[in-house]
Amino acid sequence: MTELTRRRVLQQSAVVGGATVGLAAGRSTTASARPAPPVPPGTPTAFDTVTVRPGDPRYAELARGTNQRWVGRPDSIRVVDSADQVVAVVREAVAARKRIAVRSGGHCYEDFTTNPEVKVVIDLSELNDVTYDAGHRAFAVGPGAWLSDVYSTLFKVWGVTIPGGSCPSVGAGGHIVGGGYGALSRQFGLTVDHLYGVEVVVVDEQHTVRKVLATRDSTDPRLRDLWWAHTGGGGGNFGIITKYLLRSPGATGTDPGRLLPRPPAELLTSTVTWPWEGLTKRGFKRLVKNYGDWFVRNSAPDSPHLDLFSQLKPAHRSGGVITMVTQIDATRPNARHDLDAFIAEVGRGVGVRPTAATQKLPFLHATKWPGFAGGDPTLRFEDKSAYVRASFPDDQLEAIHRHLTRDDYANPAALLLIAGYGGRINSVAPDATAVAQRDSVMKLQYLAFWQDEAEDARHLRWVREFYRDVYARTGGVPVPGRVTDGCFVNYADVDLSDPEWNTSGVPWHTLYYKANYPRLQRIKAAWDPHGVLRHAQSVVPAAAAPSAAVTAGAGAPEAAGAPGAAGAAPGGTRHGRG
Repeated sequence: MTELTRRRVLQQSAVVGGATVGLAAGRSTTASARPAPPVPPGTPTAFDTVTVRPGDPRYAELARGTNQRWVGRPDSIRVVDSADQVVAVVREAVAARKRIAVRSGGHCYEDFTTNPEVKVVIDLSELNDVTYDAGHRAFAVGPGAWLSDVYSTLFKVWGVTIPGGSCPSVGAGGHIVGGGYGALSRQFGLTVDHLYGVEVVVVDEQHTVRKVLATRDSTDPRLRDLWWAHTGGGGGNFGIITKYLLRSPGATGTDPGRLLPRPPAELLTSTVTWPWEGLTKRGFKRLVKNYGDWFVRNSAPDSPHLDLFSQLKPAHRSGGVITMVTQIDATRPNARHDLDAFIAEVGRGVGVRPTAATQKLPFLHATKWPGFAGGDPTLRFEDKSAYVRASFPDDQLEAIHRHLTRDDYANPAALLLIAGYGGRINSVAPDATAVAQRDSVMKLQYLAFWQDEAEDARHLRWVREFYRDVYARTGGVPVPGRVTDGCFVNYADVDLSDPEWNTSGVPWHTLYYKANYPRLQRIKAAWDPHGVLRHAQSVVPAAAAPSAAVTAGAGAPEAAGAPGAAGAAPGGTRHGRG
């Protein structure tokens, strides 16, 4: 946050008073949970829309996100400070027929916001207030708020939190709408399981731009559909989010401290490393299998171990070690015993001696613990994902070991990240939110980080071949089935649309959304019928034919039911979601 917006963190929340607000409507406010701090005389509380164009010294910074592979060349970047400013910018861009994209935290995995066809980038980073809206009995979070600031404000002021991600600099905007999971999700579910409402700027059939408020209590079915679409439907699809309202289902009363989960006051954190030196293939496979087996046994919604979250990170052999990081609620009985038992079970029969370090941290310190937190803004990276329902079969373990020990590739920052999952996430029905994957026990990321642009092809090839070979039995991708259950929409991957890398016959939208995709298509047709927001894997409106999907703009995916299920991204261009 900027210093100016930090001063506004506890000021009154701007809330739309009804379901639909016209273009000329101003802000209405509700009382904050405590009086706003005094603002020195002459201090501005808002600013006019800022326009940054090529030649401006700010342009190079604002034309890119975290992944340095993607740098855009838009005509302008518009930094906004209110939902009404977003309405005005969108209205102007629509009138000029200029392609728009939206950036909140900038953690684009590919180029959805930097594609050459994008002419106007709407920067939401200054929409970053974290407040309490008494009128809706919900916490209002701006899309530009970093997760670290969301955690800090919610906990310091009200003693609550959301079960969001572990990278502090991720913006709430793209994170929440894609599902949002993190170190507390096994215990409290996904962030979208606590999403009460969303304020969205939309463009209707007549190209009228307006802001609407949709909640899970909306009596208008169209508005309730719009809320549902934001519970995992992915960014850049239905409208521009200008505010989230967060309140847990079933929460009662007016005490803000009881409307979202209360995190553990302290956490035990652990780092364990096994050396590659001396580790046999059999020992490696045993280590990964042990880890997977533990989560298969301990990820039911009623498991007594839901407060234990862990990531196993087998790096390429050139990195020297395999690391496992874990946290557990330090305030409950037997926490240290259960942590030690978990570590011992994962390491049983591996054949090499690990090193281990454990510390106790207060909650907010733990959210910044480097064991989970990450994201170097100087790096380039590639990432692929998989939901996992069962422990690793032997053919997958063979492929994982083969690629992590390849002699023709060396990169200490190349790895497979295996995260614990399930628990309370799996207590929600697959169609209750847009997140359809509700019986997985692990979530995987195939990752490589590097700095030199000249090495792009080498690192991309390794990640792609690694992923393809692990899922060779199902056409190179984790097709929903007994072992795997598709991919995470926030880890956008246009290779899923490319028949060179996806030979399964299962389209990208099934891998992301499964049976929820047709409903998302109907909502897209209702709220963004002209595809004002679109990218290489945006939801296609239900009525769109294959030809319409193409004319909607470069990068539009194939229409539902079109032949060639995997499809190809136009021109082989790669894209991603931030």
